[in-house]
Amino acid sequence: MALTFSTMLPLGTTAPTFTLANVINNKIFSLASVPAQTGTVIMFICNHCPFVKHIMEKLLEIVNTYESQGIQFIAISSNDINSYPDDAPEKMQALAKKLNFNFPYLYDEDQSIAKAYRAACTPDFYLFDASLKLAYRGRLDDSTPGNKIPVSGKDLRKALDCLLTHTPLPPEQHPSQGCNIKWKDEVKLN
Repeated sequence: MALTFSTMLPLGTTAPTFTLANVINNKIFSLASVPAQTGTVIMFICNHCPFVKHIMEKLLEIVNTYESQGIQFIAISSNDINSYPDDAPEKMQALAKKLNFNFPYLYDEDQSIAKAYRAACTPDFYLFDASLKLAYRGRLDDSTPGNKIPVSGKDLRKALDCLLTHTPLPPEQHPSQGCNIKWKDEVKLN
């Protein structure tokens, strides 16, 4: 595990479109087919990452709180499953069922979507407004495994609340940090 920070895609960027397999129901999911929402959170996560595991309970609470307010949540896993078999689609499906995901969990097999979003780590969060323009990118909050700060979701919650109340989002946004995306073309060192 290499501690990696998100690259902070420029605010105002239009969400790169995608069509990926949803491992939960084995159907194709397309961002273009989603009806306009108040906001859309696209999150790069995976099964095995300790940073993702650390925030999962709070993340699911946030999804349940904000989904009813017109926020769509979409999770994408882009890791190389040959090197990280715990992130394979069948394992993603099992985790989604175990934790009762009520949002798509998509598999980015060729990693093109992670590259389009300039995703660097798991977890990595992107909040887009109703026009699919990037309003927030970065961390859930300042809690990480071992730092003894309780997981609150305060950074993402603040961004969601601002979007919902049409209040300007704070200009200072902190990058997420976690495990690096496991790229297929990485040079393996022995």
